[in-house]
Amino acid sequence: MSNAPALYAPLWCKSYYSFLEGASAPDDLVARAAQLGLPALALTDRDGVYGAPAAHVAARAAGVALVVGCQVTVGGGGGGMGRGLSSVSARGMVDRSTSAESANDLTAMPHPSRMVDRSTSADPGTAHTGPRRDNRPATPTPLLLLATTRPGYANLCRLLTRGRLRAPKGRCELNLEDVLEHADGLLALWGAGGPASLRDLAALREAFGDRLYALAVRHLQASDRHREAAVRSRAARLKVPVVAATEVLYHARAKRPLQDVLTCLREGTTVQQAGLRLRPNDRHALLPAPAFARLFADDPAAVARTLEVAARCAFSLGDLRYRYPSERLPFGLTTAGWLEQLARQGARERFGTPVPPDMAARLDTELALIHELDYDGYFLTMHEIVRFCREQGILCQGRGSAANSITCYCLKITAVNPREVDLLFERFISRERAEPPDIDLDIEHDRREEVIRHVYEKYGRERAAMVANVVRFRPRSAIREVGKALGLPAVNLDRLAKLASHYRTDEMPDETLRQAGLDPASPLVAHFRRLVDGIQEVPRHLSIHPGGFLLGHEPVHDLVPIENAAMEGRTVIQWDKYAVESLGLFKVDLLGLGALNHLHRAFDMLRAHRGLDLSLARIPRDDRATFAMLHRGDSVGTFQVESRAQMNMLPRLRPDNYYDLVIQVAIIRPGPITGGMLHPYIERRHGREKVEYPHPSLEPILRKTLGVPLFQEQVMRLAMVAADYTPGEADQLRRDMATWRTHGPMEQHRDKLVTRMVAKGIAQDFAERVFQQIKGFGEYGFPESHAASFALIAYATSWLKCHHPDVFTCALLNAQPMGFYTSGTIVEDAKRHGITILPIDVSESSWDCTLEPLSRDGGVRGSAPGSALRPSGSLGPAARFAWSGPTHTSVAAPPPMGIRMGLRYVKGVGRDVAERIVVGRAWRDIADLSRRGRVSIEVLTALAECGALASLEPERRRALWIVHGLSRRDRPEQLVLPLPEAAAPALPELGWFDTVNWDWKRGGHSPRAHLLAPLRGQLRGRGWPTAEEVNRLRHGQWCDYAGIVICRQRPHTAKGVTFMTLEDETGFVNALAWNDVWERFRVLARTLSLMGVSGRVQTADGVSHIIIDSIWEPRLSRLPVPSPSHDFH
Repeated sequence: MSNAPALYAPLWCKSYYSFLEGASAPDDLVARAAQLGLPALALTDRDGVYGAPAAHVAARAAGVALVVGCQVTVGGGGGGMGRGLSSVSARGMVDRSTSAESANDLTAMPHPSRMVDRSTSADPGTAHTGPRRDNRPATPTPLLLLATTRPGYANLCRLLTRGRLRAPKGRCELNLEDVLEHADGLLALWGAGGPASLRDLAALREAFGDRLYALAVRHLQASDRHREAAVRSRAARLKVPVVAATEVLYHARAKRPLQDVLTCLREGTTVQQAGLRLRPNDRHALLPAPAFARLFADDPAAVARTLEVAARCAFSLGDLRYRYPSERLPFGLTTAGWLEQLARQGARERFGTPVPPDMAARLDTELALIHELDYDGYFLTMHEIVRFCREQGILCQGRGSAANSITCYCLKITAVNPREVDLLFERFISRERAEPPDIDLDIEHDRREEVIRHVYEKYGRERAAMVANVVRFRPRSAIREVGKALGLPAVNLDRLAKLASHYRTDEMPDETLRQAGLDPASPLVAHFRRLVDGIQEVPRHLSIHPGGFLLGHEPVHDLVPIENAAMEGRTVIQWDKYAVESLGLFKVDLLGLGALNHLHRAFDMLRAHRGLDLSLARIPRDDRATFAMLHRGDSVGTFQVESRAQMNMLPRLRPDNYYDLVIQVAIIRPGPITGGMLHPYIERRHGREKVEYPHPSLEPILRKTLGVPLFQEQVMRLAMVAADYTPGEADQLRRDMATWRTHGPMEQHRDKLVTRMVAKGIAQDFAERVFQQIKGFGEYGFPESHAASFALIAYATSWLKCHHPDVFTCALLNAQPMGFYTSGTIVEDAKRHGITILPIDVSESSWDCTLEPLSRDGGVRGSAPGSALRPSGSLGPAARFAWSGPTHTSVAAPPPMGIRMGLRYVKGVGRDVAERIVVGRAWRDIADLSRRGRVSIEVLTALAECGALASLEPERRRALWIVHGLSRRDRPEQLVLPLPEAAAPALPELGWFDTVNWDWKRGGHSPRAHLLAPLRGQLRGRGWPTAEEVNRLRHGQWCDYAGIVICRQRPHTAKGVTFMTLEDETGFVNALAWNDVWERFRVLARTLSLMGVSGRVQTADGVSHIIIDSIWEPRLSRLPVPSPSHDFH
């Protein structure tokens, strides 16, 4: 007889996708089960299958059988199992179940002060679509449901969808009838919360038959024996077999403190005050088989039944057979035939007739592979969405790996000509890839909602649902939430969170804690540090992906549950894009892009004011003046090349053509920087370093980037040519590069790459160097296809800035918020380019900024008719996304136009009020504006403070006096009575400093001056130069400079270096702080708006930096209003 302990299968496991309950990732649970030698594991997250895809992938790799299920809470309705009580935290998170323990166990019950009857606790204004329930309170009953078959899994998804859609976001409301109706193909385990009524159990027994089991739950608590006895008694009466279980909330006991913190966050309390709401012990980890057998030594049959249950649940997510929705086809054509016809027609339009043989052959190859892999419908759907955008005049452009495809180019989904860029199709589709292609469609931001509505209308809400985005704990939220759960003072946590970086987990040195008022030596603070690190990446809740759609031929709720999103009328599936991709499901990404909105507005203005009918297709290409502007780093407001790092790199790289711009877009990425490729490329580009290749066979791959690999596609080609990788193996290499720092899969490629390269005659030292380059490229690689698509838009915005700066700036201001800079910086940059900025005025301004003709001396000649709102109608040729126009090197100077700032730039003025102001003009006086325009005193105050009432009263203080002196008869809700007016006293005029600062305070900009212009006299008196003067200093000169901080960047590739950009009325100053300087001056460096820096000037390739030695607060008689900055993004 064997002495080996009986194995078992844990059937009640919750991952951290039971939001704020479980403490371990699904793959950690699976990995621990494999380590313990357990043959199977059931993932039963609360009210969802959120973590099932991640667990499925991990289980398949580990050889563990995954049982897919969930825990639901049944209550209310005619079934009598109880309507259910919710434990609602102060943060609005809802625990929809009791704990693992019995309803009779006080440690498991919600605290009495937190118990809320769901019949009366719905969010205000939320309409429930479920049946009305009586008010009889009852204890909610947890029930575990496991999928045994594919139809059973579909039933589970439908059940969860019903419960989620009838409840507010974050809740799930199910009654017994719901469960009974969806019982087919499911196995049920009851007893997790103690015994239910015999009537309810009898109904479950009838519906589930021999697929109903009772749970004997043991956690070494005093209440275990009483609860289990009651469960066993009722199970015996109904002849329901008993199965052994523990509620698993984490894979290892070390996670217990984190689970306590999560419970406190869910319950809105602290660890000190949580009391019985915390699990009383750490017996919620996965147990080794011997320990589980000892726990149930008196009932080995219940242990054996865990394996019986797992064996009955044969369904796997790998059984999902997904079919893409069918498009309407012309009579007599198949999906493949229609795709081929559209693609060949597009090829003739793109390349002319006849189509060049190399392009025709490439198209034939792609179409054959697309048909072989049954992706024809996906391409037709993307073509249909792009067609809709063109018809509606919505600017759009495909990007991502789709730009590697000539099929996408011929279908006009993408704009990158494959002849010009020679992209790698295998980056997009290959036979070996276990997932469908990925096409991202960028759509102008303001009109993306139209496209989303079209998708819903065309495919129906049953077959179209938006993909989720999992919102996780980041450093700042982790600090605040964990600290609150531990009872640390809120003021200290707020200070520490502001000192922490957005995406860094290692920036909590002792000095930072002291600066926040916390003692690093305190055991509580040490515990806090550990928990902050442990909670990183733990999910908090779901939100909507920016534009990801899951489309299906069958109803989406047969594949994955659907639930309500926060946005009214919007639903979301329970999986994010990574889960969808891991299961090989088709996802359509419809992404809002502000730059396309900017371009569309600019094209409309050019057409209206200059008679130019331009589009992305017809912007003159290879324009010398445009590239000369970029050589100077003059790129504020352009797409992708406007950041501080890009502005500094432009004078070094000096792009001269489109492909140079492709490289420019990609090179300021962590990949080339981390891999040590940026400097060699620049040196080779300017002839200061010889171009060399590791082997002659690699020259065709690396020639266009001078022997330096910069793109993911090059890395894949390196592996295919030098190491005989198949396209699928090369794509797997790309994926492994993306995760090697966290999961370490790259080492498995070393032997394969090096051995195969040596076998092909490549020297081993060269092979090792190639591998190190690939590894250095690592997770930070940027696809050439992305860069190629982005470079088209980058060039278009740069051309507009060069040749039509007034149109460029006006459209950019109307497209805000977007990009890297605030409206104040955009306005100041425009003024430095000679653009006249006209102030906001209720008698002249529209909601948007508008262009106004100027006289020769710069004065206003007259208002342009109408507002800057986009006219309706199609863009027509603007939707042709490839350059087809002539090459221009000069453009006639346009007539001068001023930019009238719009009412959108007055804080506190909404669009509805602005439209009333525009429609009701002309205004006799402020009282008339108040009465007829129905403008409130608060809005009038904002308008007066920023000078927008100047046409009615030129002096701001007097305007404010009039506003606040308006009698009740002047207010829109009052009858007019013949009362005398009070005369305004003589008030001193507002000085220049106050005028400019009031502009910035209310409007975020000033048409009159930069914030520092009124203080220049004081700055000069202290010997502090302007930005223009700093940038003329010689290398090595000492400098003390004071300016407004507009951005702070601390990239993790910079080894602790922080980059800052400061601004004044003459331009920008770049400053660099090494880590020791940053730590010494961290508080000042993070909090000052007007900042002083001292250090030596470093100049290279025409770019200057101040290498900071110290940071200080400028002492002036008056300080400007704080200005927002772009920090740590």
